[in-house]
Amino acid sequence: MKLVTYNIQFGKGLDGRVDLDRIADEIRGADIIALQEVERFWPRSGNTDQVASLYSQFSDYYWVYGAGVDMHVEHSTPQTPRRRQFGNLLLSRFPIQYSRHHLLPKYGSTGPLSIQRSTIEASIQTGDFAVRFYSVHLTHLSFETRMPQIEKLLDIHQKAQFEGAPVSGNVSGMDWESGVDSQQVSNLAVMMGDFNFQPDSREYDRIIGPISGYGGHISNPVGLVDAWCECGNDKMDSSTAVVDSAPARLDYCFVSAQIRDRIKSCRVDTTATGSDHRPVWIEIDF
Repeated sequence: MKLVTYNIQFGKGLDGRVDLDRIADEIRGADIIALQEVERFWPRSGNTDQVASLYSQFSDYYWVYGAGVDMHVEHSTPQTPRRRQFGNLLLSRFPIQYSRHHLLPKYGSTGPLSIQRSTIEASIQTGDFAVRFYSVHLTHLSFETRMPQIEKLLDIHQKAQFEGAPVSGNVSGMDWESGVDSQQVSNLAVMMGDFNFQPDSREYDRIIGPISGYGGHISNPVGLVDAWCECGNDKMDSSTAVVDSAPARLDYCFVSAQIRDRIKSCRVDTTATGSDHRPVWIEIDF
């Protein structure tokens, strides 16, 4: 199964042109697609609904969208309501069993731009496994503002089975659709997205484990691993974006350690020009 994660910067490419058709071409062929910075009804992207535009390119996929930023559009009316949104999208060839949208901790700012970040979660049956897939976008501001978001992500992952599906329990006699109460929450997760930190950071260590002088990172058996490194790559030997004119690895696929031996490949598409980031492709045998 092919996965791809891509911060599309609302389709604004290296040439300064907004082109969602180009984005669609760069992610075509993936079975599960995690996108960040997908927006609806912003002037900079032509006041279009980018979720609808992308879905029209992948009409045989299931999808779920979560907006971190959700604002009233000026000149919107009760008769023609419209929300200006900015967030994360997941597309899947396979039915989405359930989804949840999680807002991440945010710091207000009177200085640098501070944006509400979030992650969208979708439970998908993939071959022999049900897996929770996440499209993630963390803050760009600083270590101090990212770390609470990382703690929240880890908390979401660790408590998923304890909290259960969005609807659980005995629904007999209730006006709920049959079967929703029997949905199972997987212990397996794949977190993909723009994490806005580099592999030599404390944030990275918090997700996959601290470094030991006796053999690299101490990854917990029920924790997460970096798909790039599991394929034999050096954690610093890649870039997915440019920060302050220097190559930076900001985009990742973190996979439950229990299925690390099923990761077959991980690569960065260095030919992509549809955004200021590059797509990261992962192949996992489920």
